[in-house]
Amino acid sequence: MILYNVTINIEDDAHDRWLRWMQEVHIPDVMQTGIFSHFRFFKLLTAAQDNTGTNYAVQYFCENMEKFQEYEAKYASALRAEVEKNFAGKYYAFRSLLEEVS
Repeated sequence: MILYNVTINIEDDAHDRWLRWMQEVHIPDVMQTGIFSHFRFFKLLTAAQDNTGTNYAVQYFCENMEKFQEYEAKYASALRAEVEKNFAGKYYAFRSLLEEVS
């Protein structure tokens, strides 16, 4: 199992619009690729380092690296471009890729 984790800090003035957009548009779009079997969406309880904005993590699960590489090759660029188009300058994100050990 592969876990693709995206951690996001969203600025306060874009928060409510971003949260709706993530739940109603972006996450459904990612799931419609058929790459990921399921996802989890979390709000981090610890504050951002600079104490601004709100932190979230979206965790997408897929069965193997080949599936994830397919996502990167076919879908990731367009989906990331949509985030940037809608929220440029209002967020930052970092991505982690984890492999299940047991």
